[in-house]
Amino acid sequence: MFSPRDTLELGEQPGGAIDPQVAIELSRLARELQASDETEAILQRIVDAAVSEIRPAQHAGVTVASKTAVWTAAKSSGIAAELDVAQCRTGDGPCLTTLREHHSVRVDDFSAEARWPKFAAAAVENGVLSSLSVQLFVEDDDIGALNLYSARRSAFSDADQGVALLLASQASVAVAASRKIGNLRIALESRDVIGQAKGILMERFKVSADEAFALLITASQQTHRKLNQIAEELTMTGELTLPPGRR
Repeated sequence: MFSPRDTLELGEQPGGAIDPQVAIELSRLARELQASDETEAILQRIVDAAVSEIRPAQHAGVTVASKTAVWTAAKSSGIAAELDVAQCRTGDGPCLTTLREHHSVRVDDFSAEARWPKFAAAAVENGVLSSLSVQLFVEDDDIGALNLYSARRSAFSDADQGVALLLASQASVAVAASRKIGNLRIALESRDVIGQAKGILMERFKVSADEAFALLITASQQTHRKLNQIAEELTMTGELTLPPGRR
């Protein structure tokens, strides 16, 4: 999930230890995240906690990238969203570097930053002089990053990066759990709908459960539609759709 470099930085915490009170707050947050089954709510809580617990962070956002798109999944302010847009527009920046190379990126002074000149100019224009981006999760084809921004130069310390990595690890676990719960819910709902459709066919045609299921499979294959779509349509309309000549 994280690079060896990130793990070393988190363990050693050079430049100062994490505040014990912050550790308590992070433990409480972890319990709250585990109680949530909505990915969007989890990511928003992570963003809010980042601004609350990491003092230099004045703006925060979560960026998610798939194979085909990059988008802002949660944000604490319009500036965080605007900087996401700027990175997409210029095609580069600290967040995109984190997403591509899977390691944390810390910028101490955008006014002197040469790696991404166009994005650096946009950051300064928005009153941001330093940033910290850490990888948030890798789930299926999606990669996430937590981005922190400050109006001060050299705002983020190694201890701040340690807290950000702890937030990222909590988010990774919570997002993975929420997606499993979501997939399980979808699977259960599909099973219920298919069961209802089978019952309709059994009653209508006086067939067994296996024969009713075979009818649903036949309809799915012949219409090139998913089985749960065929079943849902049957429960809603009472009709089993088959191509002309195959009814």
